[in-house]
Amino acid sequence: MPRFHCPVPLSPGAQLTLPAGVARHVQVLRLQPGAVITLFNGEGGEWAASILRMGRSDVEVQLQSHDPVEREPVRAVHLAMGMPANERMDWLVEKAAELGVASITPLQTAHSVLRLSGERAQKKSAHWQSVAAAACEQCGGNRVPTVQPVQDLSAWLKTPAQPPALRCVLSLAEGTRPLREALQVVPADRPVTFLSGPEGGLSAQEDALARAAGFVPVTLGPRTLRAETAALVALAQTLGC
Repeated sequence: MPRFHCPVPLSPGAQLTLPAGVARHVQVLRLQPGAVITLFNGEGGEWAASILRMGRSDVEVQLQSHDPVEREPVRAVHLAMGMPANERMDWLVEKAAELGVASITPLQTAHSVLRLSGERAQKKSAHWQSVAAAACEQCGGNRVPTVQPVQDLSAWLKTPAQPPALRCVLSLAEGTRPLREALQVVPADRPVTFLSGPEGGLSAQEDALARAAGFVPVTLGPRTLRAETAALVALAQTLGC
């Protein structure tokens, strides 16, 4: 059954006009009145809905039953990522959403190739949010991860935040320990924040700033991984995939 992220209030029996983006997708699939689709708004579970009318540019549906099913990981993992270049960030957001990341914070770092600011940064964040929503439609996730605005790493490290059970930074400096070992000190249902650099990793100064902010330096092993691969391996290990 086709699934669509519909970020509007949903209630039993309600009739509604689908948001423009969802309506276009339904029309592309050439669904007809009477067809049943699945909607989720990120507030928990998913809804069966039947198509009432297909207009030229709008689609009306009626909500049916609500299924409280949840497919989210037990542990909430927040990924802060030095943005990789080109289309790799799109791929990273998509795969992280499929794995079940709770949030993604795109970061500008010393070694970042991709540089974003102002309106361009806002458009990119909105684009990545739509990529995350599309990934959840495909994989069955009912909670779309939040893609935060693009931030500078040093400023982000100074921003007060609710302290998670564990904060880790992928580090090339001495004194690291395996990520799996670091995870053993926290219960499996406690949140974790993971910081990873772009191509070339974090600079020595940025690594030191992260450690000073309470991040535990960790390693994924002896192999050299691409920036986006390293972030996903860390995410998978942290989620217990």
